[in-house]
Amino acid sequence: MKNGFIFDLDGVITDTAKFHYIAWKDLAQSLGITIDETFNETLKGISRMDSLDKILAYGQRENDFTLAEKEALAQKKNDEYVKLLADLSETDLLPGVHDFLAQAKEHNIPCSIASASKNAPMILEKLGVLDFFGHIVDPETLKKGKPDPEIFVKAAESIGVAPNDAIGFEDAQAGIEGIKAAGMYAVGISATEVLAGADIQVASLTELDIEQLLTI
Repeated sequence: MKNGFIFDLDGVITDTAKFHYIAWKDLAQSLGITIDETFNETLKGISRMDSLDKILAYGQRENDFTLAEKEALAQKKNDEYVKLLADLSETDLLPGVHDFLAQAKEHNIPCSIASASKNAPMILEKLGVLDFFGHIVDPETLKKGKPDPEIFVKAAESIGVAPNDAIGFEDAQAGIEGIKAAGMYAVGISATEVLAGADIQVASLTELDIEQLLTI
C-alpha cells in the first residue's frame, strides 16, 4: 500500500513551459543563437545551468563563457521568467490538481515536490497550493539532476516515506526514469508524449482514482 505522493511541478501541477521558452529564447537570441519549440522540448525537466549548457552547445558557443558569466546569464533568464510569472494564480493549476491534493490531505497522504525549479515555493504560493506540501526539495542540495533518482529519494525521505512506498508524478521522460530508478510507482502525465517506463499514463490528474492508487 502506498503512503506518499511525490510531484514534479512544471507540467504536473501547472504549466509554465511557455514562460521558460520565452525567457530562454530571448536569452539565446541575445547571444546570436536561435532556438525553437522543438529544441525547447529537450530542456524539459533539467536544471537551469544544464539548460544553458545545452543552448550554448547548440549554438557552438559552449567555450565562450566563464562559469561566472554563465551564472550571470542563467540569472538573467530567471529574472525574465519570474517577471512573466507575475500574474500566475489558482486559475493556472492544471485540471484536477486542487481536488487531487485535497483528497490526498483527507487521506492523510503526505506530499512533496521534486522539481528542478528553484522558483517552486513562489510558484506554489501563487497557485494557492503551497500548504498541501510537506516539503519542497531544494535543487541546490542535489549532486545530480534527473534522470538520476536523487531528487525523488530525497523527496520521499523528507516526508518520512520509503521510496518504494511512494508514487511519483511526472510529465517528462527524464523524470519517469528517475522515479523508476528510485524504486517508486510512476504516474506519467501527458496527453501527447508516450512516457516509456511509466506504470500508468494519463492526460491529467482528473483521470485518477486516489483510492485505487493507494491500494497499488
